[in-house]
Amino acid sequence: QVQVEESGGGLVQAGDSVMLSCVVSGRRTFDKYAMGWFRQVPGKEREERECVATINYSGDTTYYTDSVKGRFTISRDNAKNTVYLQMNNLKPEDTAVYYCAADVDSMLYGAKPPRLQSGYDYWGQGIQVSVSS
Repeated sequence: QVQVEESGGGLVQAGDSVMLSCVVSGRRTFDKYAMGWFRQVPGKEREERECVATINYSGDTTYYTDSVKGRFTISRDNAKNTVYLQMNNLKPEDTAVYYCAADVDSMLYGAKPPRLQSGYDYWGQGIQVSVSS
């Protein structure tokens, strides 16, 4: 069984920076997983979670949704089974519960990391990031 656990959230002010971490445990194949960060803003349903960023198994292919480009950076350390989301210049509209997710299939098929929730196999419990103005 694979476990995914996020950490690093909290309450910050607009313009601040936060780094989220996500540790994946349970199998020794983290370096074969694509990883994604999603967020669920207040008032939205689970199905409406937004894909914020993704990274492929080796870390050389990334994706960002337009609203975070230039402010957020996704990275990974395969030796530590950890993926990160560095969030700079935070805005109140970044307030959300952030979820980390692992995809075990895309590498096998030579595909890019998915941007839909359905493409991910394991999820963390989510962590709150609140940005005050």
